[in-house]
Amino acid sequence: MLDFRQLQALATVIEEQSFDRAAKRLFLTQSAISQRIKQLEESTGQLLLIRSQPLKLTPAGQQLQRHYHQVSLLQSELLHSLSNTQEEGFTRLTIGLNADSLATWFMAAMQPLLEQSPVLLDLRVDDQEQTHQLLKQGDVLGCISASSKPLQGGNAVPLGISRYLALASPEYIERYFPQGVSSEALTNAPAVEYNEKDDLQDNFISAFFPGVERYPRHRVPSSEAFTELIRRGLAWGMVPDLQMNAQINSGEVKEIAAGMSLEVPLYWHSWNLVSNFSQQLTHQLVNYCHIHLEQPEI
Repeated sequence: MLDFRQLQALATVIEEQSFDRAAKRLFLTQSAISQRIKQLEESTGQLLLIRSQPLKLTPAGQQLQRHYHQVSLLQSELLHSLSNTQEEGFTRLTIGLNADSLATWFMAAMQPLLEQSPVLLDLRVDDQEQTHQLLKQGDVLGCISASSKPLQGGNAVPLGISRYLALASPEYIERYFPQGVSSEALTNAPAVEYNEKDDLQDNFISAFFPGVERYPRHRVPSSEAFTELIRRGLAWGMVPDLQMNAQINSGEVKEIAAGMSLEVPLYWHSWNLVSNFSQQLTHQLVNYCHIHLEQPEI
């Protein structure tokens, strides 16, 4: 039988990306953390942790981390149901999601659950095309992803559509697109991207203005600073309509090409757990998104 404390040590080292921080979090010595992971590797007969920078799990380690997160959730739920009073401890909920969902609707969707349950959020932000890898690796219990294909042993539930608009300030449009947007004009117009995985600007150009091989771009890994750069007239970029509705309505920013947008479908991915809490979380997200996000036409 797997030792839960050893699994906890492995998962915490990966979450903290440090043996020392993991030891402090679990109130252990660093040598005790190392010993537990070594014992777990010996009992499974496999290397579980690659001691590199950053620390990485082997495929076997990913399976054990996923198992640990699932067992932790079920155990917290069981302890809560056996108690006659509110459990003093909290359930740590690891979720993978994209920065735009976090900046727009996610917190509002989670608020009722956080108010009613002793939950601590542990959010892992990545591109919506990449978050399902976090679930596959066992880093999170659930994720918001653009992929509709569920992982083996999991499910995928549609949430809605995130509509992205190509936005810029009126001053920026007058400066860089005085004759309207064209492939030639885009070649010399600075854009802004979130990080190296952000391909929304590329997708927009490919869909509506093919032929642009290169164009200048800022890289700003912050949703707030990303939109601020656009608002100040320093770049154009793809932004969810929910994020800059106020600025669009006031005329502070405009579409660089009216009517040309990208629709990114979002799905909630989770493991098939017999867990009331997991089901409650899924229902909370789905119900909120079906009201507040655009839904695909049937």
